[in-house]
Amino acid sequence: MAAQYLYRIQPTREGFLIESTPEEDAIVSNHFAYLKELTTQGVVLLAGRTLTTDASSHGLVILIADSEDEARAIMEKDPAVMASVFRAELFPFGVALAGEGLLSL
Repeated sequence: MAAQYLYRIQPTREGFLIESTPEEDAIVSNHFAYLKELTTQGVVLLAGRTLTTDASSHGLVILIADSEDEARAIMEKDPAVMASVFRAELFPFGVALAGEGLLSL
C-alpha cells in the first residue's frame, strides 16, 4: 500500500547557495530534472526549498512510495544526493491539509 514520505536535503558545503561551482550547478540541474520527472510520474507531490542561504537552508521533497525501502531508494538516486552535494534524511510523512492555492503562488 502506498504511503507518503518526506526527505529533507541540505547542502554539504557551507557557502554552496551563495557561490557554487559549475560542476555543482550541473549536478543541481540533474537533481531538478530528476524531481521534475518524478513529479510527472505522480511520485513527487511537492518539492521546494527555503529561500535562506545560511546553514538553516534546506529543501523538502514529499513523495509517494510503496515502502520505506522504495522511498529511500528514490532519495538515494537523487543526483545531488548521489554526488554528495546534498545530504538527505528520510521521514515517514502524512499530508494532513493542502490548500488549493499551493501551486498558484
